[in-house]
Amino acid sequence: MPEQKPSASLTPSRDIARLLEIMAALRAPESGCPWDLQQDFASIAPYTIEEAYEVADAIERGDLDHLKEELGDLLLQVVFHARMAEECGAFDFGAVTEAITSKLLRRHPHVFGDLGRHSPAEVQGLWARIKAEEKRARGAAPSQGVLANVPIALPALTRALKLQEKASGVGFDWNDPRAVLAKIREEADEIEQALETKDQREVASEIGDLLFAVVNLARHASADAEAALRQTNAKFERRFRFIEQKLAEKGRTPAGASLEEMDRLWDEAKAAERTAEVSV
Repeated sequence: MPEQKPSASLTPSRDIARLLEIMAALRAPESGCPWDLQQDFASIAPYTIEEAYEVADAIERGDLDHLKEELGDLLLQVVFHARMAEECGAFDFGAVTEAITSKLLRRHPHVFGDLGRHSPAEVQGLWARIKAEEKRARGAAPSQGVLANVPIALPALTRALKLQEKASGVGFDWNDPRAVLAKIREEADEIEQALETKDQREVASEIGDLLFAVVNLARHASADAEAALRQTNAKFERRFRFIEQKLAEKGRTPAGASLEEMDRLWDEAKAAERTAEVSV
């Protein structure tokens, strides 16, 4: 592939072609960026995942300015992968665009065809049927079971949810969230028993069972486990910063404070939050 020399007159643009041009210049063998040239699909994949999470974070915080920036970073990941694929003769960005537009048109016959209006539940069923037909048309091997095709690389909480949804689809599920709560108590008891044995592998296994059951409870309660945990992470950070701030006012740090003192400050942080909520 001939080397693409970067233009000295490149300027920001709303045109996707400019982004493709910049990416090509960054990957030019003789004149490109040494770091960009060193990358491959595997080395870039973690950044792709990270950028997707940063998009989710901006959405969670309601920060639309930051969301614009993070969506750009995520788009760059798509362009980067497409450029590397083009360099090895597999496909280019245009093929990626054509593939997704084709899929959207094909999977929305109720919008772009003559099937008429459907409810959200009907649309989900229609999407699943069309997806299965696509696999048969490609000659894909038959599914190796109900839990097949749940990607291994998904975050653990997300994959647990997907596995549970698949099993629920064939009736392997509880009908009452309280039954799941009872299962959580059972798993907590089993962790306590495992701690007595001091078998680290058994303890880890039982903790995994507990986490899986908690994801199941979130699903039954129509709560997003990932989002719930992100919110709790943010709450922990906020309250711990309160502890740091209060100690700093006395010229101290958490490392020099007792657990009892930090617990009292934690309770103060909780009380301050409740007061702020009431006053809103």
